Amino acid sequence: MACSCSASLSAPGVAMPPPWKNPQVVTSSTAGVLLALGFVGSYLGLPHTAEMLLYVAAVIVGGYYFGREAFEDLIKEREIGIELLMSVAALVAGMMGQWMEAAMLVFLYSISEAAEGYTAERTRHAVRALMDLAPKTALVRRSGQESRIPVEQLRVEDIFIVLPGESVATDGDVIDGHSAVNQAPVTGESVPVEKSPGGKVFAASINGEGALTVRATKAFADNTLSRIIHLVEAAQASKGRSQRFIERFGRRYSPAVLAVGVLIALLPPLFGLPWAEWLTRATVFVVAAAPCALVISIPITLVAALGTAGRNGLLIKGGIHLENLARVKVVALDKTGTLTIGRPEVTDVLVFWGHGEREALEIAAALESRSQHPLAQAIVRRAQAAGLEPVPAENFRSHTGTGAQGLVGRREFYIGSPKLFADQAVPVAEVMDKVQHLQSQGKTVVMLGTNSSIQALFAISDPLRPEAADAIEELKRAGIKRVVMLTGDNPLAAAAIAEQVGVDEVHAELSPEDKTRKVAELEAKYGKVLMVGDGVNDAPALAAAHVGVAMGAAGTDVALETADVALMSDNLTRLPYLIRFSHRTWSVIQQNLALSVVVIGSLIAGAVTGYFTLPIAVIAHEISEFVVIASGLRMLRT
Repeated sequence: MACSCSASLSAPGVAMPPPWKNPQVVTSSTAGVLLALGFVGSYLGLPHTAEMLLYVAAVIVGGYYFGREAFEDLIKEREIGIELLMSVAALVAGMMGQWMEAAMLVFLYSISEAAEGYTAERTRHAVRALMDLAPKTALVRRSGQESRIPVEQLRVEDIFIVLPGESVATDGDVIDGHSAVNQAPVTGESVPVEKSPGGKVFAASINGEGALTVRATKAFADNTLSRIIHLVEAAQASKGRSQRFIERFGRRYSPAVLAVGVLIALLPPLFGLPWAEWLTRATVFVVAAAPCALVISIPITLVAALGTAGRNGLLIKGGIHLENLARVKVVALDKTGTLTIGRPEVTDVLVFWGHGEREALEIAAALESRSQHPLAQAIVRRAQAAGLEPVPAENFRSHTGTGAQGLVGRREFYIGSPKLFADQAVPVAEVMDKVQHLQSQGKTVVMLGTNSSIQALFAISDPLRPEAADAIEELKRAGIKRVVMLTGDNPLAAAAIAEQVGVDEVHAELSPEDKTRKVAELEAKYGKVLMVGDGVNDAPALAAAHVGVAMGAAGTDVALETADVALMSDNLTRLPYLIRFSHRTWSVIQQNLALSVVVIGSLIAGAVTGYFTLPIAVIAHEISEFVVIASGLRMLRT
């Protein structure tokens, strides 16, 4: 048996071939027919020679693929694998005149190998079938004319129209129209999302009742759906820690089985015991001890689980991360964009020393227009709402984790957290009571000033995600021992947010480097840490954690590439589902491993003691393999 889930991935849009067009299915089925003809013929008076020829033909036809693989592995790779064990057992049984037993072994083994390969291919193909959700054509508006073109011809900046009930051709920004869009194929969200001008849509999401006009932001080959499929395929090709261990074990175990089989055949006859009996026991032992079920138990489960996760908006980058998730004890959450919605708004503007609010807003926006930080963008939006269009600052310099500075109207200004001004030795004592009052309300305070005084304070609030408190409670029910918030915000604002959502521990005023260090401390103190962030600012902490998870990664290139796991939607309730899903996967793997070990151990004992004949060993061996495959495929269920 291949036992490695090595079936190739189907090309996009190509249908799975039916089983009767699979060469391995055809040859194993032919072997079964020949075996049946020989067996029935023996009861109908078929000459013994003809009966043996049918059995021999079954061995040759059914054993072609795995016999060739066994020979190639032995010659080219110098490896003794499961295929060689089965080939040797079949040949020895035949040489002993047990051609019916040899034919039965070959048929059952080859049909299970074919079933495994075909099942693994179908599991992979289920993810590839996502591509079929995308439309084949798009209604494009070019030079004032509308026409339908193949989606592969869509270019960035093309304007295309999505009619009611149609699937979106590629990623883009809505520029006209209102509609509810079903994003389940990409993000796993069960409820349609309202879209209006300025909203983003993803390839293969399904438009509702209204027409949308969309500007393409990605070509078809680079859109979110295509990248998800590529990453899921890469994840399925990667191996978990336990799978790699089993494969290393198999490379040593199979030669050991063959060596023990030879000893069973040779040693007892040296002491006067019947040679034929012990050769039969040796043959049964080789079949019984073959670790097929053990080797297939992990990859078939991981492939099924990764495919199911991908179809439900959970992009897990490989089997090792799925295994690591099951060991997580602590969840560390970033605040902005994770616990909060990620679109903060300015709630208060306090000005000092006779400066006006519009003047302060104009200077602040001139500085913040150079930054992509959510707090900076909140100030820029407030300035735009006031009708201001400031010229970007000159000589702009960013201070990581604290703020920025630059020239506005030939004067140098600083903007950022109180820590930035403390580092610059700017006197802030006179405004700190106002800062603390705003922070106690859960607001983040951004200061604006020069190197000698504070000109204004901007209080910014980022609304909590409505599901945040419930998600944290569910994480604890899912087995997480501690939930921690890591944020660059001030302690008072962080504490206010933490109290609302129910986290166990808060660490505030952290730079990206501080978050990385804190992740290591949490892991040393409590156990394996899962870090959840936006995949950009939190990249160092995501990389340092046992598992890094990016929130709301659909359409975000950096988030898709940075994290070990990407939640395609912004819904925090996907986190406890992810933890439970990983526990369920690990439970199925453990069940399969336990079943495999028990079956192999029982068969070995029966083979060595002579209680099991070759047909019994073959049937039990292959049944156990089918049971393990069926057990692993339980992970295809959501």
